[in-house]
Amino acid sequence: MRIASLVPSSTEMLFALGLGDQVVAVTHECDHPAEAARLPHLSDTVIPPGLSPAEIDAEVKRVVGLDRPLYSLKEDVLRAAEPDLIIAQDVCAVCAVSYDDVVSIAARMPGRPTVLKQDPTDLAAVLDNAEEVAAAAGVPESGLELKRSLRDRIDRVTSAVSGTGRRSVVALEWLDPPFTGGHWVPEMIELAGGTDLVGRAGEKSAETTWEELGELNPDVVVVMPCGYYVDEAREQALAYLERIRSLGPRQVFAVDAAASYSRPGPRLVEGVELLGHLLYPELVDAPEGLSFEAVPID
Repeated sequence: MRIASLVPSSTEMLFALGLGDQVVAVTHECDHPAEAARLPHLSDTVIPPGLSPAEIDAEVKRVVGLDRPLYSLKEDVLRAAEPDLIIAQDVCAVCAVSYDDVVSIAARMPGRPTVLKQDPTDLAAVLDNAEEVAAAAGVPESGLELKRSLRDRIDRVTSAVSGTGRRSVVALEWLDPPFTGGHWVPEMIELAGGTDLVGRAGEKSAETTWEELGELNPDVVVVMPCGYYVDEAREQALAYLERIRSLGPRQVFAVDAAASYSRPGPRLVEGVELLGHLLYPELVDAPEGLSFEAVPID
């Protein structure tokens, strides 16, 4: 089977299922594992490089307000890839090519490839996606095995932190303006032994203000700007440090959001493991290979 992935998290899921040799094209953001980045790119973004967080937010709102897509689909590359299966998403207009555009183009392609939509809004749905993708690719047993393995790792974290006093957390998915943790992030915090003071599991990340966050006094602030890596997250945390200090946190960490918080794929489990370590380092080991930075606030 030939598979085209229009979602970075689905690309990661395909490789985790052992289907990497069947993936023939991916998005311009698919950078994990490394071999995925070398495949033909199916998309591009209309957001210019080099913008500040505030400028990115303003440009996204402007484009969306004009009812225009943030990502363009390279139809010629998709046709040349000749996929049997295309994986797309519709949960976040900011994150990927329009699902409706994909369906429309697929209907005009020779062979009419199947389009599988992946729209998880919580961790359970992410784990279910392992089964759905595997079934669509004709390897259902691989999906069951991967889902079981991921669930076992989550269970080990929850068992390790059971009986502890919960630590309060504010997750920041953007800093200018501030956005709180959404979708699966509050659930990940809960599983790791924390309490998200502002995010709501299964709901979209919500725009707020620093003033509204100012009286929370969380134990931990986790800086996870959507789509950014740990070095960039740390830079942003330092740039907005006075604002973050106004929340009254005891600790601040910058994490690799692109790897294990923004994308609803198998690496969310690493994100749960890392949160467990950040909240209870004496009980949960940090997952290998996932970076984080403690941000000094004194």
